[in-house]
Amino acid sequence: MAKTLNKLAPLTIKSMIKNATINGKQEKASDGGGLYFIAEPSRSSWWRFDYRIAGKQNSLSAGIYPEVTLASAREKRAELKLLVSKGIDPSAQRKSEKDSKSGADCFETIAHEWWNHKKDAWTEGHAQRTLTRLINDVFPYLGSISINTINAADMLKTIRRIESRGAIETAHRTNQTCESVFAYAIGTSRCDNNPSTAIRSVLKEAPPPQNFARLKDVADIANLLRDIDHYKGSIITKTALQLIPLTFVRPNEIASLEWSNIDFDNALWTVPAHIKKQKKKDKLDESKTHLVPLSTQAIAILKDIFPLTGTGRYVFTGLRTSSGSNYERPITTESLLAAIRRMGYTKEDMTTHGFRGIASTQIREINKNRFADAVIETQLAHKVGDKVRQSYDKAIYLPERIELMQWWSDYLDSLKNGAQVLSFKNRA
Repeated sequence: MAKTLNKLAPLTIKSMIKNATINGKQEKASDGGGLYFIAEPSRSSWWRFDYRIAGKQNSLSAGIYPEVTLASAREKRAELKLLVSKGIDPSAQRKSEKDSKSGADCFETIAHEWWNHKKDAWTEGHAQRTLTRLINDVFPYLGSISINTINAADMLKTIRRIESRGAIETAHRTNQTCESVFAYAIGTSRCDNNPSTAIRSVLKEAPPPQNFARLKDVADIANLLRDIDHYKGSIITKTALQLIPLTFVRPNEIASLEWSNIDFDNALWTVPAHIKKQKKKDKLDESKTHLVPLSTQAIAILKDIFPLTGTGRYVFTGLRTSSGSNYERPITTESLLAAIRRMGYTKEDMTTHGFRGIASTQIREINKNRFADAVIETQLAHKVGDKVRQSYDKAIYLPERIELMQWWSDYLDSLKNGAQVLSFKNRA
């Protein structure tokens, strides 16, 4: 049983220290209320405070003797018991104060930690854009502040600065990034609330997205192509995303692509009628297949993934079936869209369907006189001309479409590689 300190405590403490030194054994004496004294034979003696909070027993150092006297230790016990009565864990508070003094819990430190934790799963471009937003718009105002003391008012003031310069979408993206930082801090027990979540509803609304949002600036398109090439997720998802811009087919068509649809000898992909977009009120016409000429770049992509999925049905496979048979499920269009979001492109920036809009616009702008609208529309699988033409003769304009698709792939390569882009006519 531990000894109990009394009015002769100083003498008792000295005796305990002496006995511990002589006997080589620890001496312990309780002062009540969770406070007790420990005399060690080979090191300094000290005070400790035991307490229970949230049903869990904890212990905390209350100071070294003789720097902390019995009277001081009892004062410290009163302070600690008051914290516990308020539901505050003294150990957690002490760690927080220590981290605050060292800067370990400041927003900037934790944001960098979060960024380093996430960046390997992002493209290089998205990782850099995310960090740049933090450096330019958040760190100067919140970077040095303890993350657990940042409230909704602080966060709103920071985001309002971005809104004030008219960058509404950037304000939303920055707040989303901060929201992830706070969530990471909560998950690592360094923060109790997420002020970025709290201010969502009071931010200025971004302009409503257009249907099938797409990038319009060629520099942004080039960045997207490079981001796809550096995508660090599934190789199957990455390869599908590399093929979509070259073929500008609908997302469900790329997701449902089967090896049996590919004619490597003639560099053609036949999209079956049941995959193509047809109005629900119309009876399915299996004769209405669609041909997609495959450029040398597209063929190279397909040959590259063939060793991985070529023994199965689908080019871009999803999960295996429960029976364990090979590659019975195709990739989903949702997974392709999720990959674009993972690269940092919002629903206002880009969708998988947006590659069709990019192709349609860029081909017309760069080669107004080289490729007729009918050729472009046919390759987009849009209805063209009278009812005879609308029969979707799959070989209509095929030589022109072969030429178009190779030119388009070359054009995208020139964008991605940063070369000067010239129209087909000027290049010729």
